[in-house]
Amino acid sequence: MSDMKPEVERGRLLRRRAAAAALTEAGYPISMTTLATMASRGTGPQFRLFGRIPLYRWGDVLEWAQTRTSPSARSVAECEAARTAAA
Repeated sequence: MSDMKPEVERGRLLRRRAAAAALTEAGYPISMTTLATMASRGTGPQFRLFGRIPLYRWGDVLEWAQTRTSPSARSVAECEAARTAAA
């Protein structure tokens, strides 16, 4: 089973609204405004500017979301332990 929408190719460029919608559909719920805030703080996925329009490559966005996801665990304590061990 693939982690990405079948109709979105990894190299496809998405506007911020479409990137948020694609992430949400892939199981990583996030809003367009959260992506905008993260972009201003430098904590979100990589993007390019086309004039004033931010464009996200789907592969970069999906990889960013996957790296922020903890491994499977049976408790919050296990998730936190795995997260700190990976850091």
